Amino acid sequence: MAREPPPSARGGPMPGAIDWPAVHAEGLDILLRYLRIDTSNPPGNEAPAARFLGGLLEAEGIACEYIETEPGREVLVARVPGDGSKRPLMLANHTDVVPVEAEYWDVPPFEGVVRDGRIYGRGAVDMKGCAVMQLLAVLLAKRQRLRLRRDLMFCAVPDEEQGSDAGMVWLVEHRPDVLDVEYQLNEGGGGQPEFAGRAARLFNIAITEKRMAPIVLTAVGTPGHASRPHDDNSAVRLAEAIVKLARWDRGIAVTEGTRDVLVRLRDAGLLDSLDGPALEAAVRSSPDTQAAFQNTLNVTVINSGYKNNVIPARSEAIVDCRLLPGQDHHDWLRQVREVLDGTGVEARLQHENPAPAVSSTDTELYALLEAVVKEAFEDAVVVPSTSTVGTDSRFLRPLGVHAYGFIPCLLSQEERDGFHANNEFLSVENLNMGVELMYEVVRRFCA
Repeated sequence: MAREPPPSARGGPMPGAIDWPAVHAEGLDILLRYLRIDTSNPPGNEAPAARFLGGLLEAEGIACEYIETEPGREVLVARVPGDGSKRPLMLANHTDVVPVEAEYWDVPPFEGVVRDGRIYGRGAVDMKGCAVMQLLAVLLAKRQRLRLRRDLMFCAVPDEEQGSDAGMVWLVEHRPDVLDVEYQLNEGGGGQPEFAGRAARLFNIAITEKRMAPIVLTAVGTPGHASRPHDDNSAVRLAEAIVKLARWDRGIAVTEGTRDVLVRLRDAGLLDSLDGPALEAAVRSSPDTQAAFQNTLNVTVINSGYKNNVIPARSEAIVDCRLLPGQDHHDWLRQVREVLDGTGVEARLQHENPAPAVSSTDTELYALLEAVVKEAFEDAVVVPSTSTVGTDSRFLRPLGVHAYGFIPCLLSQEERDGFHANNEFLSVENLNMGVELMYEVVRRFCA
């Protein structure tokens, strides 16, 4: 099954006299310029990005507020007022990106390169591309003079990649008025053109996310001179423990929520069985799918030693762990300790995070997201999902905001593999699709 072009390219009904090819060109130009603003975090320095996006909005008469959370770091808040008959919708995104190791990229990561229909650059999928989709939805709502029932807000925050203390958390603590909204759209969900090797138009709308439970591993040995044989090296002990964790087969877990998703996939012809080897193979066919059915762990930081000729007395590693809904982080720590039993390596939680809240699927916005997708693609399968990554939505759901993760395009496996990786890219086709579908959601939900 081939991927269909965006609605306008198929001749489908679109509101108003919008010149979509011109809008597509505008979106590409904005994204390329945005990608050239290096907002690697650390250190962040996202204020230029906020001013860039804000300048585009202000040029069309949309009022913007710039909120400094730390020197060089700003939140951008823009608002197109509605008549107040319904509460606001916020389109939220983050301006920071993770750092790069440029020597391993095939293209310059901060030059915004278009090659073979792909837009390369750090942040293309995470999440400057989605921000441009949201930005153009706001600009088009203004240009089309939509009569809005609710305020339409655009909120671009810094520091999402480092825990959000200078971003969304700061707003929660210091400017809760900005977050007085009924609905929010952010990253965390989206579409994919295949499932378990079968062509599909599968869209995930994230209603919650996995619980972060990072663990610190500590090995203590006996220091000594590196010129002599040594059988109590903390680095070796830590390495052996890391390998043991990496080889730990945790199987897959079918929870109440994921079983409902599996039933929908089976009914859509994308899954042959709800259990047994067929299910196991389908779930393990993609790292994205596997992460949705398994507690994950990955070693991300290792610290050991301070001099080449001194055997280190202490070695530590940080293990990034993401738990499925309903999983207790203390029970998870117990399981990790059982695996490490006999290695002499200690494990502790780096910090404790609350269990993520869940947004209802029985809302006006969720129903509209599903309707817009199914109208654009007749064979689309839409399912509620648990985001396998952390997003700023986790700070809004406890406030009572209906927050959903939804990037309205069909990201290939290659594009999904680009999150936090080398050669990150978003296809021009997906950018165009996202621009059109995001505007359609805004038009029908707010106007």
